[in-house]
Amino acid sequence: MGESFRLNHHFLASFLITITIATLKSVYTTTPTTNTEFVKSACTYTTYPRLCIASLSTHATLIQTSPKLMAHAALNITLASAKATSAMMVRLSSNVQLKPREVSAMRDCVEELGDTVEELRKSIGEMGQLNSSNYEVYISDIQTWVSAALTDENTCTDGFQGDEMNGKAKVFVRGRILFIAHLTSNALALINHFASIHG
Repeated sequence: MGESFRLNHHFLASFLITITIATLKSVYTTTPTTNTEFVKSACTYTTYPRLCIASLSTHATLIQTSPKLMAHAALNITLASAKATSAMMVRLSSNVQLKPREVSAMRDCVEELGDTVEELRKSIGEMGQLNSSNYEVYISDIQTWVSAALTDENTCTDGFQGDEMNGKAKVFVRGRILFIAHLTSNALALINHFASIHG
């Protein structure tokens, strides 16, 4: 009887250890895939899903399966890109080879990007403080600011239209601003998706 109990007890302990190890392996091997799948799935709500996946997949572990964290990450990536482009354009606008019209458009664009950066910063700040008591007001503010950032970016590219703006500066700036506008558009789509789930 005692021997039988010990054998059963030993078997049960071994069985539980095996189950625990299998479960832990499953958690650690499937979670990143689940997180990545969540990012891919959420990106289908955006206008530029390939860009969304490319920019957010590396943050899948941080995002986990949270629509709020995904929108927050998208805003942070957009802000970093806007700041880097703004700094690059400040340097570019002092290039002596640029035409006066190009310098003027470049400086206007830097100003618009400054507004974009400020609007994205405010959005990120409120997204971080979002809770059930302030949700309605804050989500509305965030949507308004991100929409305004998108308008500023489009205004920036408008300044590079026209035949006299056919140089490398136009191609380069429009390409960079278009990239930020696509990131912003995706961020706004993810914010709207989060709002629709929460609402």
